[in-house]
Amino acid sequence: MANYKDLKYIFPASSIASGTFADARLSQSSVNQYATSFDDNQIVNDISTLALRQASDENKGAYNTNSTYVDVFQDATGYTNGANTVRNASEYVSTQGTAGDSNTIALWTTQIDDHGDAIGGSPGTPIVDDTGKFQIQAADTNCQTFSSGNAAPPSGLGTRSIRTAAWSTSNNNKGYYIREVSGQTSDLNFGTGAFTIEMFVKQAGSGESNAHQYIFDFQSVSSPNERLTVAPYGTTNNQSYNGSLLAQGDYSWSNFGVGNWRHVAYARDGSGNLAIWINGVRVQAATNGGNDMNFTDSGGLGLGQRYNGENSSYTYINNIRISSIARYTPTSGSNITVPTSRFTGTTSTVNATGNFTCPNVTASASTNKMGAVITYQNHAGTNTLNTDIVLKLSADGGSNYSTATLVAMPDFATGIKMAKVNDLSVTAGTSLKYKIEFANQASGSKEARIRGVSLQY
Repeated sequence: MANYKDLKYIFPASSIASGTFADARLSQSSVNQYATSFDDNQIVNDISTLALRQASDENKGAYNTNSTYVDVFQDATGYTNGANTVRNASEYVSTQGTAGDSNTIALWTTQIDDHGDAIGGSPGTPIVDDTGKFQIQAADTNCQTFSSGNAAPPSGLGTRSIRTAAWSTSNNNKGYYIREVSGQTSDLNFGTGAFTIEMFVKQAGSGESNAHQYIFDFQSVSSPNERLTVAPYGTTNNQSYNGSLLAQGDYSWSNFGVGNWRHVAYARDGSGNLAIWINGVRVQAATNGGNDMNFTDSGGLGLGQRYNGENSSYTYINNIRISSIARYTPTSGSNITVPTSRFTGTTSTVNATGNFTCPNVTASASTNKMGAVITYQNHAGTNTLNTDIVLKLSADGGSNYSTATLVAMPDFATGIKMAKVNDLSVTAGTSLKYKIEFANQASGSKEARIRGVSLQY
């Protein structure tokens, strides 16, 4: 074979100095007719899913890359409430909110924590409750708030408690009275309706053995016999009654576990059934029919003592709540769950509609196409995509939103669903964000929780 140096003899320069050569390149159309187009959406969705999973596993806050924004609501940095939504500490967004609990008539929790030491005597001051309608008063200067030793409340129930001055059968007013704040009208007129009185107590000792040591004792204005009482004897036999001893029993100080905090609750339903629970155990149940239970200042509302100031117990008291409903069922023989956190004057609610957005995400170049993957949970009922959960995307800072048609994907995890949208056309821009809207939400029947969002751009 000829050496490459001899090629000049095979193809002499003179023979290629001029003329037309054929174009051997393939046209684009010739390539396209044989090549299958590649859709990268599946890869993009997989990357978004992986990013959401990593953010969830590593408890990451909101972050973005050159083409992706991810938030699993570990904190509030990527969450902006539009209306009626809240980011929960359990890392989701929903329309759940809080509202004032109209069933709470009187409440003392943080008011005890925030009060100075002295309650009774001079210069002691009463403790006004959360509603501003009632106050705890005392006459004895030794009726004070305490924060350490025996007075230290259980975990989750605050920092201070009130203490009676001493137990006594001869000296009155060693405990407290619940009174109206000046100018207020008593709401403790329950009539024949339902109510609950509850609190946490700790007995420092069993007191005298020949008399009741009162935890609380409220005398109705209509009759001296209509009293709401929790008052065990100092040692063995005891009584707890409403009306003419309608609820009698045989629990003693051992039920209170001297030196231990105990939850005490007294509830009556609308049919006149009543019961007493000590630390979750129902110790008494009875009925007082249709007796009116209306309490006034003049009638006496004793706390840690009898309604008239007698028979004080040596008691620490914390977290007091009076309600206009039976929060526990008197006719049920089952134990109740002892609260592990302080009472509140609010109740959970679910707004029917709401929306939230993320802060603007700056893209490196203008885009007119966006995609997203969301994770969500049907906390109650079944939420329909694009009806109950609506996703909108914007590339111009929210001036214009395009509504996505979300498509369900395989579940992200047990109980956590996933949906996507790809290549949604948006008004071009570099300031990207999403908006999620809730509709038809209802407590217990339809509640959606958004767990994560990943934007693609």
